[in-house]
Amino acid sequence: MYKHMKQVVAALILREHQILICQRLPDQTLPLKWEFPGGKIEPGEAQEAALRRELEEELGIDATIGRKVTTVAHTYGNGPAVELHFFAVTNFAGEIQNRIFHDVRWADRTKLSDYDFLEADVALVQDIAAGTLLQDF
Repeated sequence: MYKHMKQVVAALILREHQILICQRLPDQTLPLKWEFPGGKIEPGEAQEAALRRELEEELGIDATIGRKVTTVAHTYGNGPAVELHFFAVTNFAGEIQNRIFHDVRWADRTKLSDYDFLEADVALVQDIAAGTLLQDF
């Protein structure tokens, strides 16, 4: 883990052949880009605990955090370096609520490349759409 990189967790929330994706608000940095739900890890917080907290805050669900799928390091051209830790989530309690996003939707995994994702997510999205990642879910 790089201390100078912003540490972020994100959930790959799966059901059948679909995955939950979220669209950033028009007034946020990187407006209207698609991403996976999650957020910044607070100091001293475990990755799984941070993701559970973020999913409750953003979507109103109590998620069971599954295995880590991958970690991606990315530096935005004019912005921060981030290290994203992606976890699979196949079980959660509660109904998904859109608390902070422009849009939230279930997308067919093979069609993920049709959405304009954040740069840091693009390679992961391509792997999921191609079936080389998450095929065991």
